[in-house]
Parts: sequence; C-alpha cells; structure tokens
Amino acid sequence: MQPVSFPVTHELEGWDLFWVRLEGIPGTDGEIAELRRAVSERARSDFEPESLASDPTVAALRALFRAAGCDPTRYRPSSEALLRRVLKGEDLPAIHPLVDFNNCLSVALAVPCCVVGEGTFTPPVVLRAGRAGESYESLRGPFNLEGKPLLADAEGPFGTPITDSQRVKVREGTPRAWMVAYLPRGVVSAEDAAKTLDGLLAEAPVARIEETGASS
Repeated sequence: MQPVSFPVTHELEGWDLFWVRLEGIPGTDGEIAELRRAVSERARSDFEPESLASDPTVAALRALFRAAGCDPTRYRPSSEALLRRVLKGEDLPAIHPLVDFNNCLSVALAVPCCVVGEGTFTPPVVLRAGRAGESYESLRGPFNLEGKPLLADAEGPFGTPITDSQRVKVREGTPRAWMVAYLPRGVVSAEDAAKTLDGLLAEAPVARIEETGASS
C-alpha cells in the first residue's frame, strides 16, 4: 500500500487511515441503489444487534474512542450508528452517489468512513483529539469536538469518525471526493479496506478510483 500523497501526522495511537480519491460516474443511480440494498442485507446476515458491541472491530473502535477521551456509547462511531439502523431493518439512505458509496464501504468494513469534497480541505492534515473549546458546524448541527478523534488542517478541524463538518460536505454536483476510512490498527488493515473497496466497485461500478494510499 502506497502512502497517501499529502502529509498526514498521527497524534493518536492505534489508528491507521485508508484514503481514496474517487470520481463519481454519472447515470449510476440504479447501481448504487442496488448496492445499498445488497450491503444492508449482508450486514443483517453477518451481525446481530445484541452482540454488535462485542464484535472485534466495533470493540476496537470503542476502545480507541475512549483513549481519545470520547464515550462511544454517547457518541457512536458513524459505522456503528449505521449498522444499528440497518440491523433495525432500515436500508442505507439515498443521499448522494459518493456519500452512498462511502456508507456502503463503512458498513461493509464496520469502520467509520467519511467522504469530503475535493478541494474543501488543505493538506497537511493531522489526526488528533479535539481540544477544550473546539467545535464546528457538523452535518448534525453544532458539535463539541473536545475529546473526539478528529482530522484537522490549517483552518482547523473538518472531520471526525462520528460526523463531518459542513465545510467539507459533498454537495449536489460534486464530481470528486476523498474518502477516508478510520481503521483500528491490527484489526482492519489498509489492504483489507482496499480489497473491500475493489469488491464493491466490481459489484457496482459507480465511481473511478483516482488515487489510494494509507497513513499511520
């Protein structure tokens, strides 16, 4: 696995990041809808709601959240939140083709995967814990970042494995985006993520990979 093409500093131990730059392929709404359905069905076959917290990947992510200073039962990793909704019988929602594909990868890997519009952040990037007083306008509204694992650039924090900021939101007409998968080291590897990514795109060719890389 090649390193990502821009500088990434890790201040938090135990995380690997898998990065992929994607270009969406227009006219693939049917394919992405079928992928959402298929990924949801596989998750219901692979996981049980009662035992989700003891799954090795879910448990490892919860431990990493606690190490950063975040209670994962109050602020769930986005992957666990998605999985819990799917296991209740909900299908993955239709939002934007690149966002939908990101959510499919997140559920397939059981790790937080976040997608940010190309050009909405400026490297270098740092993975660190949120500091006292830090916050941003997230996709859910105002969000207190203290103790949360987050990604930041020179402008400040722009993403967490819980919810991203409005600054980097993928919007209608966004043609390219960076996806980042937050991997618990030793549990899910960048090679695992790349293999799953390739498998999903073979199943539903809804985007083109322009670059992949990893940081640790």
